[in-house]
Amino acid sequence: MAKRIFQLVFVAGLIAVLSACQQVAPGLVVATPTAEAQSQTLILATTTSTQDSGLLDFILPDFEAETGLQVDVIAVGTGQALALGEDGNADVLLVHARAQEDAFMAAGHGVRREDVMYNDYVIVGPPSDPAGIGGSQDAAQAFAKIAESKAPFVSRGDDSGTHSKEKSVWAAAGVEPAGDWYISAGQGMGAVLTMADEQQAYTLSDRATYLARTLEGTGLVILTEGDAILFNPYGVMAVNPAKSAQIHTEQANRFIDWLISVPAQEKIGQFGVAEFGAPLFTPDSQLWRER
Repeated sequence: MAKRIFQLVFVAGLIAVLSACQQVAPGLVVATPTAEAQSQTLILATTTSTQDSGLLDFILPDFEAETGLQVDVIAVGTGQALALGEDGNADVLLVHARAQEDAFMAAGHGVRREDVMYNDYVIVGPPSDPAGIGGSQDAAQAFAKIAESKAPFVSRGDDSGTHSKEKSVWAAAGVEPAGDWYISAGQGMGAVLTMADEQQAYTLSDRATYLARTLEGTGLVILTEGDAILFNPYGVMAVNPAKSAQIHTEQANRFIDWLISVPAQEKIGQFGVAEFGAPLFTPDSQLWRER
């Protein structure tokens, strides 16, 4: 099971406390992480949708068992994940904002990028559908109707891939969203879906996280889907080791090689089938396409 990065912070704090205690207990020996132990850990910065949907819990145990590496996950918005990579605070990134990924690579922040998978975005809202967008396949038109009706809309507001996609749909609609009806949450996808459900509001969600939330009883329903603008591809990137001496390039490449391999892609294609009758992500690595 992948472990959250805050566990590392806790351990570091504990070591600091124990070290301080040596002054009053000279016989106490404090163990510190060895270089070998650190080399067995991989830091993955990724979008909240891979975490909130349950995908990482589904696939990462296989990688850890096969390689002996431990994956520590930092699940944030894509913008924050890219910033972690740019600052040298992650080994590998799994995100979903292709234009930003291309810019990251062009700037030299990454040394390798591979396609991984895709799904799509959906516009969800209350069954009462006060803006009357139900059944439409035109995402821009749906957003325009929401703005015109001033029905509440909860935005990620966090520079994530989903937020970037949302802004592109508003631009296509010719709308600059503003007013009391437009709520910028600054939260991950799961939290935003909870807020939208509580406030009977609309929001844009990746399909996987929304469907995962239906198992928890969300009252939101899919109202607009199927527009080409809602396509949602994911990519994986290895961070440039020149960013930090702590970056584990070999481990990052082992992870990427595993993630784009046919067996791992098959695993991704199985996720969600038992619960929903169809996969929540579609495999799309080059090796998968060429199989």
